[in-house]
Amino acid sequence: MGERRRDAVDLLVGRNIRILRQDRGMSQTALGRKIDVTFQQVQKYENGTNRVGSGRLYKIASILGVPITAFFEGAHQAGNEDGGPSPVAMLAEPYVLRLLQAFCALEDMELRRSLAELAEYMAAETLPTRGGDRSADKPNRLRP
Repeated sequence: MGERRRDAVDLLVGRNIRILRQDRGMSQTALGRKIDVTFQQVQKYENGTNRVGSGRLYKIASILGVPITAFFEGAHQAGNEDGGPSPVAMLAEPYVLRLLQAFCALEDMELRRSLAELAEYMAAETLPTRGGDRSADKPNRLRP
């Protein structure tokens, strides 16, 4: 028998489990205990390595307090990765949800703008440069 490949829906469901679990402040260990699996199994679900059975998906939805359809949010984009990562995929990256929650807690719009520009500046610093001149890629208003 051949090895099963992860498909886009398996990845999407796992990604959404991770986002919703993190949003609830729940560890993989805590979720695993509630659904009677190890945290390693939860990792495999979240990575799309192992498929989540329908009964277990129902149990996860109940524990996280969401409808089962929440795990399929973004399914229309699942096979379309041409334009870069989807917003849902970006939320599943480490620390993104925490950063977004903290950012949204800020009421000062000027501070939000400054933080967004700082993050963009830092991201531009990590990109490969053309011809060795990093200053060409930096926005003028952020240059010292």
